[in-house]
Amino acid sequence: MSSENIVFSRDAGVATIRLNRPEKKNALNLAMYAALSEAVDAAVSDEDVRVIFLCAAGESFTAGNDLADFANRPADGSSPAQRFLYGIAQSPKPLVAAVDGYAVGVGLTMLLHCDLIYSSERAKLRVPFVDLGLIPEAGSSLLLPRILGHQRAAELLMLCDFVSAERAHELGLVNAVVPHAELEAHALRVCQRLAQKSPSALRHTKALLKDRSGTTLERMQKEFEIFGEQLRSPESREAISAFFEKRTPDFSRR
Repeated sequence: MSSENIVFSRDAGVATIRLNRPEKKNALNLAMYAALSEAVDAAVSDEDVRVIFLCAAGESFTAGNDLADFANRPADGSSPAQRFLYGIAQSPKPLVAAVDGYAVGVGLTMLLHCDLIYSSERAKLRVPFVDLGLIPEAGSSLLLPRILGHQRAAELLMLCDFVSAERAHELGLVNAVVPHAELEAHALRVCQRLAQKSPSALRHTKALLKDRSGTTLERMQKEFEIFGEQLRSPESREAISAFFEKRTPDFSRR
């Protein structure tokens, strides 16, 4: 699924998906979306992949959609862009993103489906949909108010101004701001840490975090049930044994 503009690689439990169209600020066309969708599907279906890492070549994460190409997308739900966004929204595996330079339009809204996001100090985020006569997409009209509150989400989605890296961190859109020269290495170290943890514990934790249904007591009951299952799992036994033996647990498949 690697192509000229999307590079896919796997190493030590981390699947890296790199946007590789730096001469166009990694603007996304339909062929890139198709390759992205295939890469996400491959990472999710590969049992050896524990974490998905999204990054980009050059000095921008992505300037958003290639509008000349994007205007020709299908309107029936079969668009490669929709398949990619549904893919990351439903990924059971942790997604980590490294954001440098511009993250515009879908460059920001795709981040709302990531679990951990690190940006450089020169990152600039913007959702310009209203300025283009469009509306928010990728679930951003639901997810941004949850993160920011209604007024701040309205400011971002209606006024369409750029948000600096520092402001994005203050708002909770990114986990940390890192010098651009260190950004990818920093985010990759986080991916490697996650890849060493119990895959099933991470998968259940992510699913619980994303599930907004039920009352507190109902959630407690659900946690107790999963906790009990995990306590009896081989992964938990390995983690506890490693603790007492003062070693790093090994969750590789046997």
